Amino acid sequence: MNKDKRTAIFERLKAANPAPKTELEYESVFELLIAVILSAQATDVGVNKATRRLYPVANTPAAIWDLGEAGLIEYIKTIGLYRSKAANVIKTCRALLDDHDGVVPATRAELVALPGVGRKTANVVLNTAFGQAAMAVDTHIFRVSNRTGIATGKTVRAVEDRLMRLVPKAYLQDAHHWLILHGRYTCRARSPACNDCVILDLCEYRHKNLPEDNTP
Repeated sequence: MNKDKRTAIFERLKAANPAPKTELEYESVFELLIAVILSAQATDVGVNKATRRLYPVANTPAAIWDLGEAGLIEYIKTIGLYRSKAANVIKTCRALLDDHDGVVPATRAELVALPGVGRKTANVVLNTAFGQAAMAVDTHIFRVSNRTGIATGKTVRAVEDRLMRLVPKAYLQDAHHWLILHGRYTCRARSPACNDCVILDLCEYRHKNLPEDNTP
């Protein structure tokens, strides 16, 4: 895929959704961090249901630490892998209190040092909370990038690196939101909604889900 086609793709995605944002609900950087940790192998809808109960009771590192692991589990037990996530969240709260004065750090190195925080989670926080150009490659972005030809790669890191290099700078800040939402609602893993796709004619996927006579 050439530069002009990539630019056209992001022009259309921006026109369709000028101000994209995460579907996780949060009101502080800390709330976002915890929501992203909880979202691993879980839906944003499921995480939001849990945090709507949790955050009114505890939405700071100190407050969640005071809940303890068992107390936290009562709020997040509807989410997959809730036991390991509860353990990591409690450890992260302790680390934030001990090492960062309760403030979420704004560097990738410091973020990934927190329990339960990997590169993808760190990138979400850096991009969404701190306005840094970062690409949080999840299963949706990995699929869309490879399927459309925007940025192909055999690994998540390879796709991340190519996206950071190939996405036009004017669109880099919001690119991961557009790609996630496109993968979640249009370019789905099964039965992609190609008939409703705003980048249909620019997409290089060979097996578009269209009637034969409508395939571009």
